[in-house]
Amino acid sequence: MALINEVTPSSLQAALDAGIDVLDRDETVVFTQYTKSTIPTDGYVFWVKTLNTITVKGSLHYGTERLQEEDQTIGSNDVVFSSEEEVTAFNAVSPGSMWVGSWPTDASGINLQVAFAKRGHFYQNAQVWHYTGFAVYPAMSAQLIASAGDLPTGPIVSNSLPIWLSQNSLAPVYPSFLVPDNVTPPYITAHISPEKTEPVGQFPIYFWPGNPTPMTDLQEMNCDQLIRDYVRLTLYGFTNQMAIQFYVDLIELSKTDVFGFANSPVIRDEKRTQPEIAAIAQKKTIEIEANYYQAAADVIARRLILSAGMKLIFP
Repeated sequence: MALINEVTPSSLQAALDAGIDVLDRDETVVFTQYTKSTIPTDGYVFWVKTLNTITVKGSLHYGTERLQEEDQTIGSNDVVFSSEEEVTAFNAVSPGSMWVGSWPTDASGINLQVAFAKRGHFYQNAQVWHYTGFAVYPAMSAQLIASAGDLPTGPIVSNSLPIWLSQNSLAPVYPSFLVPDNVTPPYITAHISPEKTEPVGQFPIYFWPGNPTPMTDLQEMNCDQLIRDYVRLTLYGFTNQMAIQFYVDLIELSKTDVFGFANSPVIRDEKRTQPEIAAIAQKKTIEIEANYYQAAADVIARRLILSAGMKLIFP
């Protein structure tokens, strides 16, 4: 029996390629490129389908786990795609684009939409590339759209997020969980605790302009309900002076009718480490209890629409 170090890379690769050919029966997967589109009012991300496609030969395996949760019952599909050659398109695209594969699951004509989150550990002698991820969840499929014309024209969120995204004079501000890939400091993230958005004292009174035609048209709707949000602002790359200046800007903003403080925030230094460089990050947080009228957040959102427009990222 030959030892592993006695097997030449070419013979090992040939054996593995033959195994993949048996498993995939010479089938191919078509991947379509999507470009990233960010709504300026609240940072929501959508992916817009393009006409660019690639066809890749390989073996695709998926496992299904049925999940029954409060807000969904789905089949969660984890996917492994093994290819005999590196799919360079996956590496060449910018953070503003991605490739989504389509794979039939049964005779019903329902296809899995497959996007890969990572590439598995690569063994040079094997020359087989493994890409893994999960099929797009049904609840997330609304973020993949057919054309730019299907993008929403107004804000998605109903909280105070537009207020904080507009405070970008010292550094860009991103919604929590939607920070762009590999962004470098300085920057700020705004996290609003969903479970802590609450009314302050009164029942909402909405001023509804009627049903727009078409329904996707942007219509102004005011509400005089007073709301309180619990907001955590995370600052990266800020010195003490920069953080104080940012805090002062928020204090000045609170003197207008945009929002008001319901607590006395402090600037906190956080500890984020990386052993490889034996250092800590310049990370600070400011936690705010903010009172605001929903109509005020709506006005800020519309200003962002007029000033920024839709942000489309193309490769």
